[in-house]
Amino acid sequence: MDDLDLTALTAAEIVSRVHDGRSSAVDVARAHLARIAEHDPEIGAFAEHDPERVLAEAGGVDTRPDRFALPLAGVPVAVPDDVDVADYPTRHGSGATPTEPARRDDELVKRLRAAGAFVIGKARMPELGVWGFAHGVTRNPLDRTLDPAGSGGAAAVAARMAVLSLATDGGGAARNPAACCGLVGLKPGPDVVPLPRGADEHWCGLAATGPIARTAGDAALLLGVLAKREVDLDVPGPQRVALSLRLPWPARRLDPDHRAAAIGAAARLRADPGGAIVTVADPPYPRGLATQWLRRWQAGVARDAEAVGLDTHAAERRTAAVVRKGRHVLRFTPPGAAAPTAWRERVLAWMDDGGYDVLLGPATARPPVRAGAMVGVGYRASLVATAARLPCAAAWNLAGLPAVVAPVLIGGRPVGVQLVGRPGAEAALLAAAARLERRVVPMAGAAAPRAYV
Repeated sequence: MDDLDLTALTAAEIVSRVHDGRSSAVDVARAHLARIAEHDPEIGAFAEHDPERVLAEAGGVDTRPDRFALPLAGVPVAVPDDVDVADYPTRHGSGATPTEPARRDDELVKRLRAAGAFVIGKARMPELGVWGFAHGVTRNPLDRTLDPAGSGGAAAVAARMAVLSLATDGGGAARNPAACCGLVGLKPGPDVVPLPRGADEHWCGLAATGPIARTAGDAALLLGVLAKREVDLDVPGPQRVALSLRLPWPARRLDPDHRAAAIGAAARLRADPGGAIVTVADPPYPRGLATQWLRRWQAGVARDAEAVGLDTHAAERRTAAVVRKGRHVLRFTPPGAAAPTAWRERVLAWMDDGGYDVLLGPATARPPVRAGAMVGVGYRASLVATAARLPCAAAWNLAGLPAVVAPVLIGGRPVGVQLVGRPGAEAALLAAAARLERRVVPMAGAAAPRAYV
C-alpha cells in the first residue's frame, strides 16, 4: 500500500481502491481507528467504539468473494446511538442509561453491511434525539469551541474519523449538523429509506432517515444503498429556482454571511452551463406552522419515551418537559393529518404556479452554540436557542418534501445552503448540491447586489 492518507478520501475513492486491490478494508479501518484515537478524546463524537470489533468486521469485508462489486466496499460508517447494532448497547441518546446490547442489526445496518461497509462506531446524539445541540460536550471539528448541532455522526465525518453517517431527521438532524460542519446532509421524502427498527412512522410522521457525507456523490452512494436503488447524479440541473431569504417562522435576524451564502449559491446555479432562471419568491408559509411542527415533535418524543421506558426523573429536565407536554398533546389534541397535508398541498401549488424546480435558501440562521453552552439549560431557553439558530429545516419535515444541505465557501469557511424539491427529487437535489459544494461565493457586502427576476 502507498502512503496515501486513507482518511482524506471520499467513499467513492475508497471503494475504487478496495475493488482494485490497492487498499484493503482493514487498511481503511486502521487509518480511521488511528484518527479516532488521536482526535476523539477532544471531539467526543462516539458513544461506543470497539477497535477490535471494527478490525474484525473490516477483515470480513476483505474475505468476501463479492467484494469487488460491493457499492460501499471498505467504507467506515458512523451509526447514531439509537440505531440497533448487534452486541452494542443502545442508549437513545448520550445521556440515557444504556440498555442491554442489541441482539440483531437494524435493517439499516444490514443494508450497510450487505453493501460492504462496516460500522466504525455508534455516534453520540442528544437525549432521545430531541435537541439541536449535544448532550454534554461534543465539539465541532471546524471550530472546536463550537457544538456540531448535536450530531456526533456529523462531527465524526467532518473530523475524518468516519466517511459517512446515518441520521434520523425529524426537524433537521441530517441537515442542521451538515450545515454547521461543512457537510452534505439529505432528508429524503417519506418511505424512501426505512426508519430505525422498522417503524412505520416516527415523530408523528416528521422523521426520515438520511445520509451525512463530505460530498454529494458520497451521500448519493449511501442513499442508493439505504433505498436499494441507484441514485444517478448525472441529471439536469434545476431550470427554475426560487430564492427565498425568509425564514419559515419567527427567529432572530439572519446572519449576513448566511444570507450571502444563499444569494451566492443562486448566482452559481445561474452561472452554470444551461444555468437556472432564478426568481426571488417566498413560499406561502402559513400562520401557525411552527406550532404544528412543535406539537408533533412533543407528541413523538412522548411516544419514544414510553417505548424505551425513559425514566423522566433521571432524564435532562428539558427532555422531561418535552415528554410532559407531548403527553398532554396526545391526551387532548392528538396530531392528525390535516395540517401537514394542507401545508404540503399549499407549497406544491405555489411551486407549480411559479414553475419552480427547487426552493433555495439559507440552511441555518446563525452559527451553532458554543460547545457545552447548553448543558443544564431548561426547556424554554433551549427552545429559544434552537429557534434562533436552526429555524430553516423543520418546515420541510412537516410538508414531507425532500431537502438537502450543501456547503458553499465564504471567506474560506463553509456555510450551508438548503435546497427543497418536489416529491421524488432526491437525486436532482443531490445533483444540485454537487454543483454547489465548496464553491466560493462572495462575503456579505463584498459584491454588488445581483438583480433577479
